[in-house]
Amino acid sequence: MRLRQAGLEDAAALAALHATAFPPGEAWPEGTMRSLLGLPGVTALLAEGEGLLLLRQAADEAEVLTLAVRPEARRQGVARALLETGMLLLAAAGARRLLLEVAAENAPAMALYAGLGFARAGERRNYYAPGRHAWLLARALEGEG
Repeated sequence: MRLRQAGLEDAAALAALHATAFPPGEAWPEGTMRSLLGLPGVTALLAEGEGLLLLRQAADEAEVLTLAVRPEARRQGVARALLETGMLLLAAAGARRLLLEVAAENAPAMALYAGLGFARAGERRNYYAPGRHAWLLARALEGEG
């Protein structure tokens, strides 16, 4: 698996990959990817043809904007590799905490995040849609040196 940072030139590829991992109404189009990639503090990682991770950092706190792995590449360590690399980059840039939201019913994602040291920090009711709640998860990031 080859991981690399992605830029504006990768917006179409990121959108296409995102569309393989999410239902049509939840997938982010190229314009959304392009807009996010242009924001300060946003970092994108791409596992060529397998997955992507978008992160946003503000001061010493960061958040996962989206994590997507195409169905055929799931359970092969792609998401873990993306997150581990992203956490190293964030820590090196001064982030001390990483937050994310995950659908309360998404047991595979919850297991992945728990295995990476994320803990429940709150709940976002009706976050995805009426009746579809999210857990807010947080993890401390270790600084360089």
